[in-house]
Amino acid sequence: MSAREWIGKDFYRELGVSSDASADEIKKAYRKLAKENHPDANAGNAEAEKKFKAVSEAYGVLSDSAKRKEYDEARRLFGSGGPGGFGFPGGGAGGTDFGDIFGNAAGQGGGFGGLGDILGGLFGRRGAAGATANRAQRGADVETDVRIDFVEAVKGATLPLRLSSPATCATCGGNGAKPGTTPRTCGTCGGSGLVSRSQGAFAFSEPCRDCRGRGTIIDNPCGECGGEGISTRTRTLTVRIPAGVDDDQRIRLAGQGEPGRGGAQPGDLYVRVHVAPHAVFGRSGNDLTITVPVSFTELALGGTITVPTLDGKVSVKVPPGTASGRVLRVRGKGITKRDGTQGDLLVTLQVAVPARLDDKARAALESYAEASAQHDPRPEITALIRERS
Repeated sequence: MSAREWIGKDFYRELGVSSDASADEIKKAYRKLAKENHPDANAGNAEAEKKFKAVSEAYGVLSDSAKRKEYDEARRLFGSGGPGGFGFPGGGAGGTDFGDIFGNAAGQGGGFGGLGDILGGLFGRRGAAGATANRAQRGADVETDVRIDFVEAVKGATLPLRLSSPATCATCGGNGAKPGTTPRTCGTCGGSGLVSRSQGAFAFSEPCRDCRGRGTIIDNPCGECGGEGISTRTRTLTVRIPAGVDDDQRIRLAGQGEPGRGGAQPGDLYVRVHVAPHAVFGRSGNDLTITVPVSFTELALGGTITVPTLDGKVSVKVPPGTASGRVLRVRGKGITKRDGTQGDLLVTLQVAVPARLDDKARAALESYAEASAQHDPRPEITALIRERS
């Protein structure tokens, strides 16, 4: 995509956010729109596919702090040009390549420092020979979601991931031309992507209208990608979920995002993991947690209880006189991560009160209550009640 096309788009409007939106707001808006317009959910819907590509492109710029800074600076300097872009030529009016004006070109003295860097990054710089190199643009990052169960999150898993996303066109190899043909160098700009024009004492350059700033012309566009060099395709990747992954954690697969432009590196694929809760176990960092119902006599008299783990079972000793709610720690039975860190199993003891008692159990409890009448289980509260009587 040429600089003129790139800067002429309103990426904030594409995602439906304001220009001062936070990174989280941008991400949330992208994920919502990408999900709604994903090709897998809109088979055969050309408009949805077009919208999916547009929001992916917008997110690729606005999610990158450096690209967003350049984009915002250009918007501030040129102003929103509506359909005609940001101050670029529309009908007969001539536009300027501000990258040439403010950039430090070879053979020219001075420049405008950081401003030249920003604009030069967006529009390219002219060299001594007068040619320009279209700036390579790294591919946009892509994000997708997977759902795994609790045990897979603890122990790790290898999953197939079916992904539909923009990728290098397999038919033309990314050059945009129909197989058997090749793009030709633009005769108007000589392959530079820019044409020069004079205005008074100044000489300016602007994106070539014939090749749209690309430097090449495709006479026979590829039927699959329409000359863009990028098409939406479905691919299957194998994703390794590391042991101990947290819910909502992202896993980065380098180079598996959208392809770059102009020979640049592709973006990355981020897999967001959603972990289903377990019916028995919980998690606190690297520790597994479990609540075990116990009887009053097990707490009062002490003993040994059997507790399940993800790998089997363990015996846990309960000291006499243990209070309900006490947490016992079983070393090394928690989550082991790839870095070698290991958690424990935290066992919370919770007294279970029977809903009904038979005559024998009721008589035994009444005898116990009578025998333990001298023991006040709440002395502080009893004392306070007496003070206020």
